[in-house]
Amino acid sequence: MKENLLKLSILLLLIFSFTSCHSQKKIINLAGFDVTTNSINTFIKSRMDSLNIPGLSIAVINDGKVVYHQTFGFANLEKKLPVTKKTIFEGASMSKSVFAFFVMKFVEEGKLDLDKPLYEYLPYQDIAYDERYKKITARMVLSHRSGLPNWRENEEDKKLKIKFEPDTDYEYSGEGYQYLAMVLKQIENTDWNGLETIFQEKVANPLKLEHTVFIPTSYTNEHKAEPYNNQREWIDLENDYWYKKDKGKFVAPSSIHSEPIDFSKWMIGVMNKKILTENSYSELLKHHSKISTSSTGISVYYALGFLTADKVYSNTYFHSGNNAGFTCSYLMETEKKWGYVLFTNSEYGEKLGNEVWNYFEKEYE
Repeated sequence: MKENLLKLSILLLLIFSFTSCHSQKKIINLAGFDVTTNSINTFIKSRMDSLNIPGLSIAVINDGKVVYHQTFGFANLEKKLPVTKKTIFEGASMSKSVFAFFVMKFVEEGKLDLDKPLYEYLPYQDIAYDERYKKITARMVLSHRSGLPNWRENEEDKKLKIKFEPDTDYEYSGEGYQYLAMVLKQIENTDWNGLETIFQEKVANPLKLEHTVFIPTSYTNEHKAEPYNNQREWIDLENDYWYKKDKGKFVAPSSIHSEPIDFSKWMIGVMNKKILTENSYSELLKHHSKISTSSTGISVYYALGFLTADKVYSNTYFHSGNNAGFTCSYLMETEKKWGYVLFTNSEYGEKLGNEVWNYFEKEYE
């Protein structure tokens, strides 16, 4: 009897030890130190509460593999539906990185020249009144040096205009990216759905992205989180002007829909230099537009679809996104093959993304 009790005690101790170790699975942070899953969970939950974020989904990559994937909170507050590993979010401006990657396939196939004026592929009547638009190239668009504004709706007169001589300065421009998407559509002699099909063929399918799309599908609509403002109030996208205007359109700078595991596959593809040639990666990732320099002397640049920096961050590429009710962020260190991506159905995902970056840069004993 005593022997059986001893065996049972040992068995229970082993089970407890295994469970404890499993729950405290260690992940390597950007500084190369161990962080436990419990520590990450506690940090995320705390910041979600402080920032009033309804729902979140996050993945962390170590050595080119996803080692942490967790969901928190609600995809639908009213119905108390939790975020799950199937929940889809809008990636907003993280679209730009994936779209630039897509563009390089056209360059490799000889269908597009990064330095050939876009009007030679497709004249653009909305801006044809200004001859300077004939200088705009794909390289200028992807590095935000076209002179076009972010969105014409944000301009006082609501008109598309060129704000400076192309290729002489930096200004973030969704309009430029959308013009380039129109050029790709023209090159392929297709419509927006056709361009989506080509994106799936050239990028999504080879990287095994299952539910990453620029034009929503029945699946993404069914599994999509609901959007909320900073007061956790639901946003009616069906009647929102931006959403109605571009519904059913391949919006290159802002319409990608995805979730962390799928998006991580694309990030890992970049880390491992999949699909594209070495020359394409060189063009994509090199500095094109200097944006700012910090007090510490570190400068931030825009590459082709990616934000990056110099010095200790020379191999770090990142982007955030901000659509109504959906904000998000990703970062990858390509040499270390380390990264993270998070999506939220809130207004504070960009801010949290920066905090996550800081959290993962800490040194732990």
